[in-house]
Amino acid sequence: MEILKKRILEEGIVVSDQVLKLDGLLNHQVDPELTMEMGREFAKLFAEQGVTRVVTVESSGIAVAFATAYELKVPLVFARRKKTLLADPDALCERVPSFTKGIVTDIMISRQFISPEDKILFIDDIIANGDAARGLIKIIHRSGAELVGLGVVVEKCFEAGARTIREQGVRLESLIKIKSLAGGRIEFEQ
Repeated sequence: MEILKKRILEEGIVVSDQVLKLDGLLNHQVDPELTMEMGREFAKLFAEQGVTRVVTVESSGIAVAFATAYELKVPLVFARRKKTLLADPDALCERVPSFTKGIVTDIMISRQFISPEDKILFIDDIIANGDAARGLIKIIHRSGAELVGLGVVVEKCFEAGARTIREQGVRLESLIKIKSLAGGRIEFEQ
């Protein structure tokens, strides 16, 4: 997606050789037009998979996952990061470290919203080390649902996350692949 590359170059802030801040596009502010375009792209990539639900992890993946679910005409379910008083006590839960937050959190999905009959498309904003993705994949497998694929907006190719997910046999499609952030410069994979 050339428009996404252009916007990342214009608005992305390289914090370090490992961290790219995309608050203006994905993580704090959302551009509805660009987000819907990303959803259309994921819907095209996974159109033949018979997706019955789109899932994501709260909160940065929600906008793109919503756009994808809208295009596929299926429900969106997001894994919560915090238990509330109304949380399902029998929810599927997995403990995962958060690279950007520097903490370990629980992610959970109520069994009410994911079942063995489902074909799940997992959509996320960025994959770096893949801890949250692996946690949600475990939840999907424990539910008995079929994971048909993982779509990520930005793949950091210099981190192991996407590679380890693909090694598990999961189809992973990225809209943008970043080869390097070295020297404060964004270099895309060709």
